[in-house]
Amino acid sequence: MDGYYHSSDLARFSEIGKGNKELWEKFSAYYAAVFAEGALTEREKALIGLGVAHAVQCPYCIDAYSKDALEKGSNLDQMTEAVHVAAAIRGGASLVHGVQMLNHVDDLGM
Repeated sequence: MDGYYHSSDLARFSEIGKGNKELWEKFSAYYAAVFAEGALTEREKALIGLGVAHAVQCPYCIDAYSKDALEKGSNLDQMTEAVHVAAAIRGGASLVHGVQMLNHVDDLGM
């Protein structure tokens, strides 16, 4: 069965600019500036992108940043660590919200 996401759609990303070329151009310029070499290397930014892609669970981003990380010189061990960092942050964020539950239970006095 065909899934909801189609890997071929990633190549169509720029088509989203059809509705508003000016905003697409601004986004594209910003995106390019963010991922350009700066205080972090392009390789480091690709690994961050890969981790974030997993945290937000974007299959298009996972494909794009897996390829980008490899092209920028990362290896499978580094990429796997980036995914685990994302998983730890996501898991920790879920757990820390448990304090909200604890506060509520305390307020209810049960």
